[in-house]
Amino acid sequence: MTIEALLIRDETEYDCATITELTAKAFETLEVSDHTEQFVVLGLRAADALIVSLVAELDGQVVGHIAFSPVTLSDSTTDWYGLGPVSVLPEVQRMGIGAALIKEGLSRLKALGAKGCCLVGHPEYYGKFGFVNTDEFTLEGVPAEAFFVLPFDGKMPKGKVTFHSAFFATGQ
Repeated sequence: MTIEALLIRDETEYDCATITELTAKAFETLEVSDHTEQFVVLGLRAADALIVSLVAELDGQVVGHIAFSPVTLSDSTTDWYGLGPVSVLPEVQRMGIGAALIKEGLSRLKALGAKGCCLVGHPEYYGKFGFVNTDEFTLEGVPAEAFFVLPFDGKMPKGKVTFHSAFFATGQ
């Protein structure tokens, strides 16, 4: 398989079971994961909080998914979104599929009039997309080096962010 054949599209109702399976597989061996990412996506979908939900298709097979949902900011700033989870099947990781999903997702958020995006992620990965760490805008319980923000309008919020309650899903 080559990335040139990659198709990124909106998820459909027919993709839901596949997204659940691929998300579980994508995080299965990740040590920093609590292995509940698939339940987060299910919870966001059930709450109608998936503002942007894209799949990556390679040779007719869904191999990746990315979710964006609204976040709440303590300074009352609106139109900010959380990225995550982003999932790619292990056998096609490190081919640029996750990066393609992130770029397309951010582009779609901007087209919707979003003011910015934030996420919890690996410190060495998200900088290449323009995400930065800041001490003025935080997520409780998450080290500053793992919390990233990307203001689209150049204005950095101050205070705390709260992700959708689906991020606390445990699958039970």
